Amino acid sequence: MLLKSGLFLFLLTVLQVSARYKSVEPILIENEMNPDPAAISSSSSRIVSGWEAQPGQFPYHAALRMINSTGGLRQSGGSIVSKEWVITTSHCTINRILAIVRAGVVSLTNPEYIFETSEWYTHPQYNQSASLQPFDIALIKLQRPLVYTRLVKPIRIQSRADAFRDYDGQQVIVSGHGRTDTFGPYSDVLRWVYLRAISDEACQRTYAMVRIANTVCARFYNVTSQNACFGDDGGPLVHVDSDGIPTLIGVSYFFPGTANGCGSGLPTGYIRPGIFLPWFEEVTGIDFENLQEGDNDTIVDNTTTSTNPTSDNPSSTTPTLTTTSPSTPTPTVTEDFPPKETTTAQPEDSEEKEEEDSDSSESNEDDDIAQLLKRLQVDVKVKVKLDKFNITKVVGNDVNVWKP
Repeated sequence: MLLKSGLFLFLLTVLQVSARYKSVEPILIENEMNPDPAAISSSSSRIVSGWEAQPGQFPYHAALRMINSTGGLRQSGGSIVSKEWVITTSHCTINRILAIVRAGVVSLTNPEYIFETSEWYTHPQYNQSASLQPFDIALIKLQRPLVYTRLVKPIRIQSRADAFRDYDGQQVIVSGHGRTDTFGPYSDVLRWVYLRAISDEACQRTYAMVRIANTVCARFYNVTSQNACFGDDGGPLVHVDSDGIPTLIGVSYFFPGTANGCGSGLPTGYIRPGIFLPWFEEVTGIDFENLQEGDNDTIVDNTTTSTNPTSDNPSSTTPTLTTTSPSTPTPTVTEDFPPKETTTAQPEDSEEKEEEDSDSSESNEDDDIAQLLKRLQVDVKVKVKLDKFNITKVVGNDVNVWKP
């Protein structure tokens, strides 16, 4: 009887959400306006109604800090897919000149690795002027190879055979740093939550203008407010396949927007990485479907972090069925995380304009960024294969700014 009652409540919640929102215009996470700058001091975000990750629980998760030519910052997520490569979205890298990559990260103040790099590749069909991007995917090249530990490991990319797989009803996992809800606080601690994938048809009914063939949509698992939110873009959507191996099946790139809210129960969109395996191989020279690295001989122990980290997979315990958001303690804001640029509600508004409005406060409040700005007064040596990948390097006054 309790099981039947629980199923009834869950179905009732789904039907109520579906009835309330018949067709919604999705919004790129970085294009959504901040209506209350005093309440939201950055463009970063975190998982809504989720839980704090444990060291080693998500060893593939990368935290990205992208910097433009004037010092403007954007935080995004990424996925480690080999010792030298991280997958994220193109809109996280566009118009940026430097990336700070943290790996083996739970707290942003204490990562296993922290790298700077100025080499990345946006997909050649990415169209910056479009509000939604069916080719919104990018590769970041690390300047030196990672050494895998219990806290740092790659994730398997969705295969070509599963590139268009229907994950309807499957439990998936999303992880990220930042806001607890649309206008909530942010944290330096990695958080995660279960979501439930929905069918292409259900996603298309909600977002009529989305190119569904390139997209996996997912929404709350059993609490309506569960979702990704601001700044989680570029981060991983993971499904544990039948062989028990976590697999990257999506890269976060759009959400419902502040008109409805991250916790509205509406789905979030994720780019399918399996579609882009040929391009990944062209750029990196790696056959990711047959990648053989990170065997037991190359995994080294880590003695600088807490002992007994959790396994790679999140807890298999299914959250209790409820329709109310669980309480989440407000984390402490650390000095390592300076305010970022505010965002705009109009997709056509330029990123550079919004960053100029906020750069002065950012550079004054963060000594690390001030040092980076001094270093960026000389040409950044961006090692890109310009002709092969249709990328144009535009040289500014003192630094190299590059666009697809």
